[in-house]
Amino acid sequence: MGGCISLIAVAAMSACGGAQNGADGPQVSAYRGQLRIDGSRFGSDPRSAAEISEETHSMHITVSPAGDTAAPTAAVELVAAPPAAPQSPPVTAPVPPPAAAPAPPPAPKTTMTASFPSIDTARIPTGSQGYASEMLAATDEKPSASGDGIGAFRTVCDFSHMAFDDPIVYPGQPGKSHLHVFFGNTGTNANSTATSIATTGNSTCRGGTINRSAYWAPAIIDTRDGTPITPLSMIIYYKTGYNGVKPGDIKSLPQGLRMIAGDSKNSGPYQWGGPAHYTCLDSTGTGPQTQNIPLTCATGNTIWASVMFPQCWDGINLDSPDHKSHMSYPVAGSCPKTHPVAVPEITVNVQYAVTDMSALARWRLTSDTYDPSIPAGYSSHADWFNGWKPQIMDAFVQNCDQPPKDCHAHLLGNGQKMLGVGV
Repeated sequence: MGGCISLIAVAAMSACGGAQNGADGPQVSAYRGQLRIDGSRFGSDPRSAAEISEETHSMHITVSPAGDTAAPTAAVELVAAPPAAPQSPPVTAPVPPPAAAPAPPPAPKTTMTASFPSIDTARIPTGSQGYASEMLAATDEKPSASGDGIGAFRTVCDFSHMAFDDPIVYPGQPGKSHLHVFFGNTGTNANSTATSIATTGNSTCRGGTINRSAYWAPAIIDTRDGTPITPLSMIIYYKTGYNGVKPGDIKSLPQGLRMIAGDSKNSGPYQWGGPAHYTCLDSTGTGPQTQNIPLTCATGNTIWASVMFPQCWDGINLDSPDHKSHMSYPVAGSCPKTHPVAVPEITVNVQYAVTDMSALARWRLTSDTYDPSIPAGYSSHADWFNGWKPQIMDAFVQNCDQPPKDCHAHLLGNGQKMLGVGV
């Protein structure tokens, strides 16, 4: 890939909440209102087309992938041997042993993995180096009033790196996982711990090292030649006011908390919707939603691969054997007694530019190891590892999520705004 890709995304986002569209009924919203089998919503951010349009405007991120450079080929000069000198009459001399045959040239080193989908590791892109310091500034701008009871804080992170690592599922086992695309903490690898995530590494997120959280998801591969697709960015919501959970009851996410949403083993559509989906957005910020990677998203549009995390914590465990059981989605309009602590609802949205619609038929997630005749993308999932500075998270929870207010994609609600990543 070459040239530049421009993303219209989220700088000064306006309110993107919206009244719940039949929260306990069978209605499904245009963007993110799918129902669970128990009647509660997996996708709990039903927004109108106009609201989506507002949310996807006014920030430009430029990605300039490096072009491929061919290795120089060494020239080999062939020199003819001089004619042999005439021999004198019979001279006895030892016969030299035959010369050894030249060694064959080394076989070319393969860069393709043996996995399905196969990946050309030589084509893995390089991401942003991120920020090494806090990126904050004073502001007199205030959060907007929320007319729909939704508390909204958002941020955006550049693509950091890709690796066959997963410090939640395969801690201490480099290369064990399928290929992931990482955002946020640039130092995230198989050996990352709660301490290293919180205290080391640059950050590719707005605000710099106030947010060293690690966010990752399966990479998308073009199966024609194994090329990993470079994402544009990730937009992350930390929101409240859905599924009957009151904004005022929301607590800050604890340090060291980690969790997974979605299912890497899933190979078909969820019966009642699910925590993961895709949306093809055009220049107006509107478009259809699917559970598989869309095949008819026009060239020039943007695909959002979205995963929504549960917002009820058991109040005790920072992780669990399956990396999910310590968390729960709301049930029947509230957090269940087994998971009584309400936290912000996190939704990650990985953005991909559609530069050639015909290529979408070749796109697969690295976790899509099922029958290739089945549509791609059903195994979508995402991981989240908390690396926010506690006082910064407390600020946006207390000033944006709980009141509830709309802090757009740059305000903390305490007289400070986040800088970097398109601002």
